[in-house]
Amino acid sequence: MDLNVPFYRPQICEAEIEEVIDVLRSGWLTTGPRVRRFEEGFGAAVGSPHAVALNSCTAALHLAVHALGLSPGQGVLVPTMTFAATAEVVRYEGGIPILVDCDPVTLNMNLEDAAARIETIRRGQQLGGLPPGMPVVGIMPVHVAGLMMNVDAIKSFAARFGLWIVEDAAHAFPAAWRRSALEPWQRCGENTADVTCFSFYANKTITTGEGGMATTHDSALAARLRLLSLHGLSHGAWDRYSMGGSWDYRIEVPGYKYNLTDIAAAIGLHQLARAEDMRRTRESIAMEYRDSLADITEIELPAVDANRVHAWHLFPIRLRSELLSIDRDAFIRQLQECGISCSVHWRPLHLHPYYRTTFGWHTSDLPVASDVWERLVSLPLFSSMNSQEVAAVVRAVRRVCRDAMSRRFAHS
Repeated sequence: MDLNVPFYRPQICEAEIEEVIDVLRSGWLTTGPRVRRFEEGFGAAVGSPHAVALNSCTAALHLAVHALGLSPGQGVLVPTMTFAATAEVVRYEGGIPILVDCDPVTLNMNLEDAAARIETIRRGQQLGGLPPGMPVVGIMPVHVAGLMMNVDAIKSFAARFGLWIVEDAAHAFPAAWRRSALEPWQRCGENTADVTCFSFYANKTITTGEGGMATTHDSALAARLRLLSLHGLSHGAWDRYSMGGSWDYRIEVPGYKYNLTDIAAAIGLHQLARAEDMRRTRESIAMEYRDSLADITEIELPAVDANRVHAWHLFPIRLRSELLSIDRDAFIRQLQECGISCSVHWRPLHLHPYYRTTFGWHTSDLPVASDVWERLVSLPLFSSMNSQEVAAVVRAVRRVCRDAMSRRFAHS
C-alpha cells in the first residue's frame, strides 16, 4: 500500500510552539519586540540593511510599487508565468501590467521578450489591448520555484529603459546567484532590486503562517514602506504603549493595515534560524528526484545551474505529451489515485478571464507560457518529507508514465 503524500507539510518544531506560547503569555500579541528581532535577523540573513515585516508578500509588493510612485495609466513589466499577486498590486495603483513571456528552460521572465514589448509600446503600435505609447516605469521579475534570474541582466535592462525593479522573491529564500564560478555569491535581497519581497505563507520555504518581508538598501524607501505599513502613523502601537512610549501619533500619509504580529514573528524567528538547513534538505530531495526520475523519457526535469543556490520551493516537472496517452490533468488524477498530491504552477495570467477581457491578451501573444503550462506538474517537496514519502512519489510517477506509455502503444 503506497503512502498518502501531501503536496506540502510545514516543519514546525517545539521551539516555534514554545515561542508562540511565550508571546501569548506576555500579553503583547501584535507588532512588537519579536517583529523587530525577526526584521533584524532576516535583514542580516539576506544582506540587506533594511527589512520591513508585513502580513503577506502581496502587501510587500503593493507597498513597494506604491512607495516607488506607480501612477494610474503607467505600465509595469510582469511575467505572465506568476501568481495573481504580482500583477494585481499594479492594478491596485491603477497601473497596467504588461505581460511578458517566459524563458523555455527556467520559466523565469524572458528579458528579450520584455524589451520587444517596450519597443512595441514606444513605437505606438498595438500590443494586445494595451494603450499604445503608455509610459513604462517598472519591472517585476519573479524567481520561479526558487531559481534566481541573472540579477546583472535585470539591472542592465532596467537601466537601459529607465525602470525601477521590484523583485518578487516569494519562492527565493534562501537563494543566491553569481556570474561565474570565479565570482562571489550574491544573496537574493542583497541589493538585487530597489525592493525585494519575500513570502512566509504556510507552504513557503520558511513560514509564519501568513506573512511577508520587504527589504531594501534605500533608507528613505525603507522609512516610506514602514510608514505605509500601518495607516501612515508616525508611531506604531509598540512605540505608543510600551513602557516609556507616548500615546500620541500623527497621520502622515494615508497608509494600510499591513503589519505583522508578534505571534507570527515568533514562528518566523525559529524558522529563520533553520532556513539553510531546511533548504539543504529540500535540495537533497530535489537531487534524489532528479537521480530517480532521470531515465523516464516521458518527463522533463527542472533546470539546475552551478551558478545558482536554488531555494527549491517547487519541483516542477514537464510532461512530454507526445509520448503519453493522457493529458496533464489525467496525469495528476492518476497520481492522486496513487496517494500523491500535486499542483500546477501556474496557469499563466494571460489565460485568466480578467486579463483576457480587460487587456485583450490571447494565447498566441505569449506562446511559450501558453504551451508549457499545459505540461507542468509540481511534485511534493518540503523539508519535513521523509525517504518513504520521496520513494512513494517516485514509484507513482513511474507507474503513471509506464501505464500511459503502454496505452499509447496499444492504440498506435
